Amino acid sequence: MQETDRTPRPAPGAARFVPDPGLPVPAELAERLAAAADDGAPAPPGGSRAARTAAAGYYERRGLPGTAEQVLLGPGAATVLFAVLAAAEGNVLLPRPCGPHVLPQAALLGRDVHTVAAPAECGGVPDPFALLETVRRLRAEGGDPRILVLSPADDPTGTLAEPELLHEVCEVAWDEHLLVVSDETFRDVLHHPGEVFPGPAEILPARTVCIGDLGPWLAVPGWNAGFARFTDDEPGRVLRDRALEVLARLRACVPGPVQAAASLGLDEPRSLTERAAAANRLHAAVASAVHHELVAAGAMCRPPGAGFQLYPDFASLRPALGRLGACDSASLERLLAERTGLPVLGGHHFGDDPAALRARIPTGPFNGATEQQQEESLDSSDPLGLPHVARSLAGLRAALADLAAGPAPPPGPPPPPPTSPAPGSPAPGGPSAEWTGPGGPADAPVPGVPGLADPGGPVEEAPAAPAAPTGPAAPAAPAPREYRAGGGEFAPEAGEDGG
Repeated sequence: MQETDRTPRPAPGAARFVPDPGLPVPAELAERLAAAADDGAPAPPGGSRAARTAAAGYYERRGLPGTAEQVLLGPGAATVLFAVLAAAEGNVLLPRPCGPHVLPQAALLGRDVHTVAAPAECGGVPDPFALLETVRRLRAEGGDPRILVLSPADDPTGTLAEPELLHEVCEVAWDEHLLVVSDETFRDVLHHPGEVFPGPAEILPARTVCIGDLGPWLAVPGWNAGFARFTDDEPGRVLRDRALEVLARLRACVPGPVQAAASLGLDEPRSLTERAAAANRLHAAVASAVHHELVAAGAMCRPPGAGFQLYPDFASLRPALGRLGACDSASLERLLAERTGLPVLGGHHFGDDPAALRARIPTGPFNGATEQQQEESLDSSDPLGLPHVARSLAGLRAALADLAAGPAPPPGPPPPPPTSPAPGSPAPGGPSAEWTGPGGPADAPVPGVPGLADPGGPVEEAPAAPAAPTGPAAPAAPAPREYRAGGGEFAPEAGEDGG
């Protein structure tokens, strides 16, 4: 019998906004970091020339040639994105759901944010028709939307945008004069070998700022080494100088030892690229297995294509989850974290409808709890067959089954005491007893009654009556959400149900 792993893992308070890849730091990067540990000098804002040159080479190998003057480094992709948003003008457009850091950053900057629902097939990009309607409506109302943030390899959904869809979104951005900020944190964590990343910079080279991070790709999320590439023209140079000033005023610099290790990673020696390819195969296998367990339990979930996270929707399990106290994304987050031990984040962190039962599930913890287990997972040709991975998946399966079943019913009253038969009457179950149902004598087990086995085959419990709807039906096409600076809670416009 398969052993079930119920070992507690970091739970609600320890949930990370950046999912952990669940892999040890590559030895080469650790050695380079240690070799530069005596470099205690203040790091220059925007990164050293060596690090920026390495980042320029990284982009050139991806079809985006440029120089070190087009690049800057900062402590993590989120910080670099904040500097770019602070340097640019206008309000922000986002797909829904979106990265967990963008909405708070826009609020700090006093910007209005307008979210547009992502299409059914993927996250990270808005529906192009809804985007066009939103931009024109906002401008007709006196708004000033100028910045479109995309995430083609998406967090939180773990999907990869279709190239045709991205082309349509970029056409809207071009026609409506929007600056595209492409968060490409997970562009190098693709699940299918040889798959081409659909980058907006290839479609709109003069209108796109690219943002990357070493953390997910090289399994060093705690090192906070982010970078950005700007266009090689006057608007691009002005925007980069402004973003550099923001980083300088915040003293947001990448420490010298981390820059030395980042330079090595961005140079992409063969040993690191081979390790990254092995990590992507592992992420693909584990994410696919977790996706299978979620769907088998009744959740709706887009198939994974990038990263090490999934974004299931538990709407079909609302009656059972409601009886367990999960009626919105915040309570779902607490329940899933408690039952699975995973660092789950509810959809409300990603600009999604707070009433929806959606959450981000990381897959990195399934790789192992120790460095030895993680290395075994990385080196294995069949990671799902490893005992520690199989136990973790079995634990998830058991937890999801418990959630789908809901709470156990309260114990019923004790059965009445047996009564003696009247004189002359046949004993219960005797030869004179009659059975009016099909298939056997009166004392035969009753099919469909829990706890009573039927010799003729397995027993299926009678299905529970469907729960009555708890709210109005969702509209056919979700309207864009508004998040206004200083306006407090994220709320839909009048007449919108938040779908």
